[in-house]
Amino acid sequence: MMFIESDRLELKEIINNDFKKEIIAFANTNGGEIYVGVSNNGIVVGVDNVEKEMERISSMIHDGIHPDLVSFTSVETLTVENKKIIHVTVFRGGKPPYHLTDKGLKPSGVYVRHGITSVPASEEMIRDMIRQSDGLTYDKARSINQELTFQYASKYFTGRNIAFGEENKRTLGLIDSDGYYTNAGMLLSEQCEHSIKCAVFEGTGKTSFKARKEFSGSILKQLEDAYEYINLNNNVRADFEGLERIEDFDYPEYALREALLNTIVHRDYNYSGSAIINIFSDRIEFVSLGGLVKGITLADIMNGISQSRNMVLANIFYRLKLIESYGTGIQRILESYKNNKQPQFLPETSSFVTILPNTHIREIEPVVGYKTPEERVMDLLTVKAEITRKDVEKLLGCSSFPARKILNSLLEKNKIITIGNARATRYIISNRSNKGI
Repeated sequence: MMFIESDRLELKEIINNDFKKEIIAFANTNGGEIYVGVSNNGIVVGVDNVEKEMERISSMIHDGIHPDLVSFTSVETLTVENKKIIHVTVFRGGKPPYHLTDKGLKPSGVYVRHGITSVPASEEMIRDMIRQSDGLTYDKARSINQELTFQYASKYFTGRNIAFGEENKRTLGLIDSDGYYTNAGMLLSEQCEHSIKCAVFEGTGKTSFKARKEFSGSILKQLEDAYEYINLNNNVRADFEGLERIEDFDYPEYALREALLNTIVHRDYNYSGSAIINIFSDRIEFVSLGGLVKGITLADIMNGISQSRNMVLANIFYRLKLIESYGTGIQRILESYKNNKQPQFLPETSSFVTILPNTHIREIEPVVGYKTPEERVMDLLTVKAEITRKDVEKLLGCSSFPARKILNSLLEKNKIITIGNARATRYIISNRSNKGI
């Protein structure tokens, strides 16, 4: 019997500290075999105390590796050249990444097979294994960091008379059925990997900074800190009706709160970048990473349809009474502006931008870097077969005059045509526009 090391065969003269790493590497890759009592050049040296060493191997698999790998391994003795050796068979496990129990889901604890050696897995490899293994949304998947603390979250829950013990964390989805912290748990912990960046600009452009701030830690802390910072820039204007003093803020407080919550709850945390809040003299932009959830359009959202990509997170915020019900946030933002210039919602491939106009500035300059109003109207027509002038007013947050002006421009360019008359007038994409004319 010849023994030659390969990507699926490891030779060990004796059991050493690397033995568990070899088992883990095979379980995380394509499986393999380990022969104990054979030197790395293929010479059979045998094992002195076979029974003791087999017990040692079984203990390593049972106690030193997590998740449980017992059902994916077998240990047996063989007699080769009149000497006893141990044969360990490792199958690819059903729930990688497998790791050293005392190291956790870190490169120092997770190994993969590369040629004839077992090497530490990179964080990106670990994330890929988790995604493929769990088959879950980001907030339900296992967190790479399992050394989490929850001081802020604990105080936050306690302040709202909601229990936050270990069993409650399981119920909330912060700990999964195997006892791992999930990414939802990581987001609520002090070790949260994501942040919110706020910038205050002079005027309406990005050429001159006034101040900038980055908020980190538990997303509950980020929520509170960012809201407080935004409110410092929400100036109040006072007027009098008779003897009564009437105070009016630049931005409706409800709109600020809801836009910030949407930015945190609905962002795609697979992106490592920060959520961004830009504060100008005439508007505030909330830039959340990740576009719309697949299958959902802007028109759907405007009609109250909601599909959160982070259901665990959304349910936690609902339990905390931070969000009241699903699908009403954008409608309430619009309602909070009443007769003022309406907010804008700009979905892109990898981001979702909410723009809240300053209610005390009537003329808002065009926002550089985003689609023109005409382009956005044409985008709406790719979602809806026909639209009305009211649809355009709602989409762009403008009055009837600019909406009519934009529609007339598109008519002149033969991009759209009208059907119906008077109040029943609707607009559809023209055949010439479909042909690229």
